[in-house]
Amino acid sequence: MPEFQPVAKVSEIAPGDVKHIEIGDEEIGIYNLAGEYHAIGDVCSHAYARLSEGDIYPKDGTVECPLHGAEFEIRTGKHLNFPATGPVPRYEVRVRGDDIEIAL
Repeated sequence: MPEFQPVAKVSEIAPGDVKHIEIGDEEIGIYNLAGEYHAIGDVCSHAYARLSEGDIYPKDGTVECPLHGAEFEIRTGKHLNFPATGPVPRYEVRVRGDDIEIAL
């Protein structure tokens, strides 16, 4: 059973923004979409690039890889176009008070 770990404060991630974190070997982006928090793997499935450094489209709920333009759904990690080769991991998120926690 996965355990939840605190990874950020609600006050650290404004709506439409992202925070990059590293836990062990995992690189994760924590996104705030209109007050809903989502966590996905932060490395593009095509080539090493941090998605958190790309453009975020909050209305669409997508992020664009800064290297070659692959897009991913922030809520699911699903890849939407080439050159991405597959989805990125999605992590369960919960908020407790001011703490954002993800399940690992």
